[in-house]
Amino acid sequence: MTTEPISADADTAVDADEGARGVALTAADAAVYDAPQPDTEYLPRAARTSRAELDALRWTGDIHGIGLTAGSANVVMQLALPAVGYGVYESRVDSGNLFKHPIKRTRTTLTYIAVATMGSPEDRKAYRRAVGRAHAQVRSTESSPVEYNAFDPKLQLWVAACMYKGLEDIARTYGDESAITEDLYRQGALMGTTLQMPLEMWPATRADFEEYWQETVASLEIDPVIRDHLKSIGRAEFMGPLFTRLFGWWFEILTIGFLPPEFRDKMDYTFRPWQRLLFTAHNRIARFVARYLPKPLAEFPYNVLLTDVRWRMRTGRPLV
Repeated sequence: MTTEPISADADTAVDADEGARGVALTAADAAVYDAPQPDTEYLPRAARTSRAELDALRWTGDIHGIGLTAGSANVVMQLALPAVGYGVYESRVDSGNLFKHPIKRTRTTLTYIAVATMGSPEDRKAYRRAVGRAHAQVRSTESSPVEYNAFDPKLQLWVAACMYKGLEDIARTYGDESAITEDLYRQGALMGTTLQMPLEMWPATRADFEEYWQETVASLEIDPVIRDHLKSIGRAEFMGPLFTRLFGWWFEILTIGFLPPEFRDKMDYTFRPWQRLLFTAHNRIARFVARYLPKPLAEFPYNVLLTDVRWRMRTGRPLV
């Protein structure tokens, strides 16, 4: 079931699993998103759901701001796919570099989640175009170890899958596990359809998703360059040496704790007993606090970031 990124010279690259990701991705598609200025509204020609219908999809689940504690672990999972990892590591978009602009980069990522889950069709369209202009510059070169393009829907599927997986994990840890239903799962496609991933590419059921997830994870190989980069993210080294010296150990505990065991193995992490004890205690306290937070505080900072996007749209300021 694992698929490969599309190359512009291929006649057709097809994921034949019609029930899960049955979208034919042709050379014509590749030419669109591999152009110097690709169409930020791009959808594969075989997509059967229109852009307007995608933007009108709704997320009815809860958004837990306290889930930010799992953010680094989710980034590690996303970047463990080599094409995504090197796409970020080699990115020429300095304004989106986590180590150069940590606050701005974090705001952009969290705002995307806020817009995808809580935003209106107009919010999604505006933010997609803004992100698309940045993504247009994220593509491999002849010297890149792997081929990648930020407009590749198959790479976006993986990132969306990681984001959705994170939302499920946070619901189990801090919220109500019974809220994780097939209907909510289908809504998880918003993590990808807000960009260029067609709805038809999202696995049809949670069982299909689990098969896709397990097969993709089993195929992942994290090379030393990306592993070192991910470990530095896990220690929050992007916040500077003083912050890392004081709090890096705690960020690493949260990163290791929220990573599934198979990712810990691929990252060469060891979850020591004292780390596990602190992680468990943290989650118990955080769950207790989250249970009594009023909705505006429980959704912070996502609600504030969505308000900020709308203010930027009204005042003509950059969204990314």
